[in-house]
Amino acid sequence: MVIYAPRNSFNNEQAIAQESHSVTSFAQRHIGPSSDDVTKMLKVLGFDSLEQLIDKAVPQTIRTDGSLNLPSAQSEYAALTTLKEIAEKNQVFRSFIGMGYYDCITPGVIQRNILENPGWYTAYTPYQPEIAQGRLEALLNFQTLITDLTGLEIANASLLDEATAAAEAMSMSYGVCKNKANTFFVSQECHPQTIAVLRTRAEPLGINIVVGNHQTFDFSQPIFGAIVQYPATDGAIYDYADFVAKVHESGGLVTVAADPLSLTLLTPPGEFDADIAVGSTQRFGIPLGFGGPHAAYFATKEKYKRQVPGRIVGLSKDVQGKPALRLALQTREQHIRREKATSNICTAQVLLAVMASMYAVYHGPDGIKKIAQKIHFLTANLAEGLKQIDYSIENEYFFDTLRVNLGKRSKKEILERCQNKKINLRIFDDNSVGISLDETTTEEDVEDLLEIFSLENLPPSPPPPLSPYLPLPRKSDFLTHPIFNRYHSETELLRYLHQLEAKDLSLTTSMIPLGSCTMKLNATAEMIPVSWAEFGKIHPFAPLSQVQGYSLLFEQLEKWLGEITGFAGISLQPNAGSQGEYAGLLSIRRYHESRSEAHRNICLIPTSAHGTNPASAVMCGMKVVAVACDSEGNIDINDLKEKAQKHANELAALMVTYPSTHGVFEEGIKEICEIVHTHGGQVYMDGANMNAQVGICRPGDFGADVCHLNLHKTFCIPHGGGGPGMGPIGVAAHLIPFLPGNPVADSSNGSVSAAPWGSASILVISWMYIAMMGADGLTEATKVAILNANYMAKRLKKHYPVLYAGKNGLVAHECILDLRSLKKSANIEIDDIAKRLMDYGFHAPTVSWPVAGTVMVEPTESESLEELDRFCDAMISIREEVAEIEAGKVDAQDNVLKNAPHTAQSLIVGEWNHPYTREQAAYPAPWTREHKFWVAVGRIDAAFGDRNLICSCPSMENYSE
Repeated sequence: MVIYAPRNSFNNEQAIAQESHSVTSFAQRHIGPSSDDVTKMLKVLGFDSLEQLIDKAVPQTIRTDGSLNLPSAQSEYAALTTLKEIAEKNQVFRSFIGMGYYDCITPGVIQRNILENPGWYTAYTPYQPEIAQGRLEALLNFQTLITDLTGLEIANASLLDEATAAAEAMSMSYGVCKNKANTFFVSQECHPQTIAVLRTRAEPLGINIVVGNHQTFDFSQPIFGAIVQYPATDGAIYDYADFVAKVHESGGLVTVAADPLSLTLLTPPGEFDADIAVGSTQRFGIPLGFGGPHAAYFATKEKYKRQVPGRIVGLSKDVQGKPALRLALQTREQHIRREKATSNICTAQVLLAVMASMYAVYHGPDGIKKIAQKIHFLTANLAEGLKQIDYSIENEYFFDTLRVNLGKRSKKEILERCQNKKINLRIFDDNSVGISLDETTTEEDVEDLLEIFSLENLPPSPPPPLSPYLPLPRKSDFLTHPIFNRYHSETELLRYLHQLEAKDLSLTTSMIPLGSCTMKLNATAEMIPVSWAEFGKIHPFAPLSQVQGYSLLFEQLEKWLGEITGFAGISLQPNAGSQGEYAGLLSIRRYHESRSEAHRNICLIPTSAHGTNPASAVMCGMKVVAVACDSEGNIDINDLKEKAQKHANELAALMVTYPSTHGVFEEGIKEICEIVHTHGGQVYMDGANMNAQVGICRPGDFGADVCHLNLHKTFCIPHGGGGPGMGPIGVAAHLIPFLPGNPVADSSNGSVSAAPWGSASILVISWMYIAMMGADGLTEATKVAILNANYMAKRLKKHYPVLYAGKNGLVAHECILDLRSLKKSANIEIDDIAKRLMDYGFHAPTVSWPVAGTVMVEPTESESLEELDRFCDAMISIREEVAEIEAGKVDAQDNVLKNAPHTAQSLIVGEWNHPYTREQAAYPAPWTREHKFWVAVGRIDAAFGDRNLICSCPSMENYSE
């Protein structure tokens, strides 16, 4: 099939006209079961039609009348043509804006084999580490890159963006500091978007932000921490050693927001005793993307390892003693600590962190340093050239950015010349502009810039040799590990990437039936536009006149999402589901404040809620009150009434997931919303399960005031092995005035992301999905998702009890299987089932959440009947293996479950001393003989890794043990 033809070779009208003659619509490609398969599954369930099933599964009180008002579905070809026309409305200027965002060169081998490779972008977060060793190694490389460059001892596996990382640093400092201060000093030299996000995060927590000059701050006011920019936002380089010492004397912690590329030439923060370093690795081969997605970093001292936000990859060992990687210190995370968590971060930017790490692997320390030196050399030459034509440079020392004082020259004329050459500069004020150079900058670019500033049309003479503009030179080595000094040819890196990819189970291998995660198809046609230059090479603070394509894309997507959810307003800024929760609750908080009801601070949350819910509520300055669930898994309405009445004067919100986290459509959802509204609260709906609602019901219609949408679930943005994601929020009309603002242009409402539209470049994926599915396709997808879940529940309930169901015995789009009895009957743990599934070639469902000792299965609409049956057959076969233990036919300790997963090495090396055969271990099902996914390591000892924490690339001695 032709996916995209050059413009003018096939216009949009022709594409749409051809659509009526298309044999197969995109919806038929996206939805796994055929019409015959649907009929077969309905027969198993006892229904004659999909509509009959939906009528029984979904409460009639919330059903939507009629179909969604969306444009007609387009073919893949037509949608790509339409989107290309939108993209071409963007103007790709040469960006010299800086502010932490730089154009860069993505090596082709990385673009093709990571960014555009479903083997990398369709994997899930590595909670099952035995089938995620490839990306865990790539993330360990990332952590090593960061610790080496920053000179600090431990780093996490990435955060959402630099501003969010700075906010996390502030929160960590607040929690760690013992001097009882509540003031955080922010250097006025920090990027403005970082300052905006810090202000937003601080206000609900009662933190006082002081923005000022670090050189004149007198410390008369106690502070618990401070943050400085290195180099500063205007390019200046300061020696912060004395300032750091003074903050430490006052009992506070210092965070340095540092450009990682500059750290190849500058003294790293750890060497002048900074406590935390944060920043963005965007310029390590990741496109600008109008703001994202990019991988931020967070590094700190080892003594703070248990306070680090986000995920940390660490080294452990498997049952054979082989080194193996897994996520370390998970008890820090919000899904464990809930309202006690200091952060609600539940995702990272794994795909982008992998790209950044491989950029470092590919170039190596010498290559990265040469890139930095070239940039600095060109910047120094530009500075000399500007001085020759009588401009003054305000920063004496710099790396890649100049603040140019215009004197009496006309700023208007200079900007007009920039416009003519399609160049963007940063405007500081009427008298100065900023120029930031990057990896793509050439000598010709420098000549163009000098010509722009030479208003008398007198070209400057050639600049002199490089001047000493770089103080604090780095003296320590970095990236000395062999991993960064081996793969510098494309052949070697290509093979390394594919070796890592082969260790991971993704959607290219089999279904990933994770409940509450919606691991559906990420269609190739949806992914193609992500790599288009018209979307990828635009700075997030480019003039709006240059991004008319993006503006149209946002306008259409907001309208479509509003129609799908029933909300009057949409904000696309939150760049993760957790940030959507946070933004939604902030909107509710500001709404109450506008009504002189700032005292409303109680947030009711069901005990079944995801851990991000209470963590987000606490971040918004709210107090969490738990609401019980009844024996059917529904919210206990009597308990809700009692709690709402008790806290009526202080009730701010209820956070509720729908369908519930127990996998059912609660009949009382409208009543639940009414109870909260009656007592003065607002209803926040967690949109994690929106895949069961699209086209059949709308949150805005049955009582929700705000809802976040996980575009990386329902609307097809891939999970990327643990990020990126997008979590836009929809709100009712009365909350529109309180949506997040632009972090630079208008932050009066606060900002939750560094860029105005979050990770803008991946919004094209959701646009494509909706455009190609249309109203009927989206609705059909929802119905089939519900059908698939109920079919699997029906097949498996004879072998594993289905814990919860609706009043008609049906589940929503996922179901919880109860495995708790197996512990008593056969001493089989939930992990034994999860690891044994790997031998069958499957990723386990969601384990022990929301109920310990259970698994939650979500098949999505994209899986075929054949694949559903394969998974069911695997689960049934495993139950039969358990039955043999129960019957005493198999040893209770030495069996295929306790020893799972089985590596190839464990089968062929050494003696086989188990009471079962190698064939039973490795080939438990017929399909494993046709295509076998081999795990790279055996079962991992997580406790050993936490006791012996290693979070950077280990020395070879570790591998020889």
